[in-house]
This record gives sequence, C-alpha cells and structure tokens, in this order.
Amino acid sequence: MLRLLARFCITLIGNAIGLLIAAFALSGLSIDTLSFVVVVVVFTIIEIILGPLLEKIATANVPAMSGGIALVTAFVGLFLTNLFLNGLTITGLSTWIIAPLIIWVCTVLAAVILPLFLFKKTLRNRIDNNQ
Repeated sequence: MLRLLARFCITLIGNAIGLLIAAFALSGLSIDTLSFVVVVVVFTIIEIILGPLLEKIATANVPAMSGGIALVTAFVGLFLTNLFLNGLTITGLSTWIIAPLIIWVCTVLAAVILPLFLFKKTLRNRIDNNQ
C-alpha cells in the first residue's frame, strides 16, 4: 500500500510538471488555473488505473507495443480527462501527439529523480543494510 502511495505521489508530481510544461509550450493545450489540481488528480488516477490494464491487453495481443504502453496510457488519460472535465482543453492534431510525449518524459524523469530526494533516507538504509 505504501509503495502504491509513493508511486501515485511521484506520478502526480510528474504529471503536474508535464501538464504545466505542455500548457506553456503548446498553444493547443490550455488548463484553467482553478481546475489545474482537479485535472492533474483525475489524469493521474486514470493513468494509474488504465496503465496495468492497457499493459495486460497489449502484452496479450500486441507484445511489441508493451514498450510504448506508457505513451498510450498518457494519450488515453488525456483523452478521457479532456472528455470529462471542462478545465482541460486540447485542440489540434499536433497537440494531441506532442502533449502525451511531454507528459511522459516528465513522468519518467520524475520517477527516476524524485525517489533520490523523497526517499533518500530509505535508500540510504537499504544500501547500509546490504553492506
């Protein structure tokens, strides 16, 4: 349960950064200031739920696609969030292609970098116990 919560927090931070960067970099993506937190939380929940499901489907039917499943999950998450919430607006084909890529890169970087800072003590204890 603790691991799931840590994963959720890291994904939430990565998605928040990715959505902010995408909103500033892409003219076809806009997020209402007041809706930003709701958009990030809903998008992250959709990704956390759909990620394993889409990976299982891809592994069973199209094994070659399992490497890109995170990008597909980001795209589907954006699509569903855009569909259900008024606070996120995405227009233009190029925005639909580039936005998931920006968000995915930010989430990957967050997953690599944030544990080094957030869980520094846990990692240090684990290293000390292994020596």
